Amino acid sequence: MLFNKSISQIHDMLVNREISATELTKYYLKRINHYDKQLQSFIHLDEDKALEYALKAEQMFADNSYTPLTGIPVGMKDLFVTKDMPTTCGSKMLKGYMSPFNSTLVERFLSAGGVMVGKNNMDEFAMGSSNETSYYGECRNPWNTEYVPGGSSGGSASCVAARIATASIGTDTGGSIRQPASFCGVTGIKPTYGRISRYGMVAFASSLDQAGPIAPSAEDCAILLNHLSGFDKMDSTSSRMEKPDFTSGLNKSLEGLTIGIPEEFFSDQLDKRCAALIDEAKKELTALGAQFRSIHLPNLKYSVATYYVIAPCEASSNLSRFDGVRYGHRSEQSETLEEMYVNSRTEGFGEEVKRRIIVGTFALSSGYYDDYYQKAQKIRQVIRNDYLTAFRDVDVILCPSTPGTAFKIGEKIDDPISMYLADIFTISANLAGLPALSMPIGFIDELPYGLQLVGDRFCEKQLLQVAHQYQQVTQWHNKHPEEFGEIA
Repeated sequence: MLFNKSISQIHDMLVNREISATELTKYYLKRINHYDKQLQSFIHLDEDKALEYALKAEQMFADNSYTPLTGIPVGMKDLFVTKDMPTTCGSKMLKGYMSPFNSTLVERFLSAGGVMVGKNNMDEFAMGSSNETSYYGECRNPWNTEYVPGGSSGGSASCVAARIATASIGTDTGGSIRQPASFCGVTGIKPTYGRISRYGMVAFASSLDQAGPIAPSAEDCAILLNHLSGFDKMDSTSSRMEKPDFTSGLNKSLEGLTIGIPEEFFSDQLDKRCAALIDEAKKELTALGAQFRSIHLPNLKYSVATYYVIAPCEASSNLSRFDGVRYGHRSEQSETLEEMYVNSRTEGFGEEVKRRIIVGTFALSSGYYDDYYQKAQKIRQVIRNDYLTAFRDVDVILCPSTPGTAFKIGEKIDDPISMYLADIFTISANLAGLPALSMPIGFIDELPYGLQLVGDRFCEKQLLQVAHQYQQVTQWHNKHPEEFGEIA
């Protein structure tokens, strides 16, 4: 089955002329058109442009200038500006917006010969944990379409799980790659902050946002990282750290690797059935040569509160430019300039976005800045220090990706606190700027569940190595929903 082949396997087929980039692209476009009506994982699909990219890929094969990504059909979260397709961020505010330029990430992907088939559905401005806040309709989990795929990169994880795209590129501000990867049974990695350029990525919380790949396997993610990461002079937060070959150490043995188990993660908030799956995964890793050590991250309990001060504050600042004048939706129901500002933002933003803007504006207001934002930044440093201390004794930290499996659509949408706690195990890695990966380790009631690996700064290779070695002796990453099989 072609749809269940890895990027490297498809690459070999393209190189050996077993299939052309155009044929491959048409194959995936057919799958999207056939299956996405029930998933809504894409906001925008451009078949003509995708086939145009495929023709460029065929020329790269003819010129012998191809890369491992050339001709590979991939989805792109609708948060990266693209000059050939609309960029809406899942919001009415940006409905129909066409960027005059590509984000650095998109430019690098296309330069490698990748085929961007369309823009993936997402929570509005990346604010959500279920993909239910999208103006264009909620995305659905292919393992059970009554359940959420997670968020905010829900469309990215959903399309990969259903195998209607080989991979997708998402973003992660507080778990928005890892949580949907866990819910949909795929692999997703949030690189170290600064590893991938944020230029042209519409900002939610600038000090937390980071782009990363979602794919069936760690090997696929490594191939994508090779072409997406690296210094960018257009992004002042982009790291000058030398970019390694992320695929080069995948087959290295885990002998002598020390994995830390933070006791704070394994609390009453974790479903006992999920804990049992993690125990089984630990046994597999032990058999591969890894050893485990108990560690403490004592200030982890402050992560959620810290995040939900810092992120809304930065969102309030970043989204202030969407006012109906410079960018975005403009209300027709206004008689004065002030009414136009108020009505445009009221009509253009959804409820969750408004909630976070209001919280952030309050926390940044006179008399509260020191009490909330400044204090949160100090606690953020304390959390980062906890991780730095832990990495003196361990190479990688292992913990849950989520408290449980995916929840039903509508189950938490009216309970913001419960929704926010869905990211309780992922947020701290963003606060500390660390790389973190989620990989599938089993099923509970026919819904997938993922385990999280957290690494020291710029140690993505080690996370990918651990995940790849685990995936060599297990088959969870190869599972796909039978309902989304080969089309006759």
